[in-house]
Amino acid sequence: MLDALTVATAVAALALAAWCGFAAYRDQPTKDWHFIGMAVVSLLATVQLIVGIVQLARGEKADQGTTIFVAYLIGAFACIPAAGFMSLAERTRWGSVTVAAGGIVLAVLQVRLYDIWGG
Repeated sequence: MLDALTVATAVAALALAAWCGFAAYRDQPTKDWHFIGMAVVSLLATVQLIVGIVQLARGEKADQGTTIFVAYLIGAFACIPAAGFMSLAERTRWGSVTVAAGGIVLAVLQVRLYDIWGG
């Protein structure tokens, strides 16, 4: 895995979590700007998914197993879009809380991916 990409994705996810957490604190639902932030974080997770699959296809192996690594990659890829769709269903401050929680979960998944790969 690319360490810089893992760190960038985790930091972007935490920034999104803080931003949406602040919106929830101000009693605001997710807005268009939040969805742009979610798109950026999702793009980073997509790039990481592609890089991970390419490295596996080249014959590199995760220290703790390929199956669990791919499962975490897919979970990281789906985390923010799932939170975004749930925030569309809940157009109150709790939608922002959902995205903030999704950002924190994605950051934790990044740490775990790094650990699984052998960091």
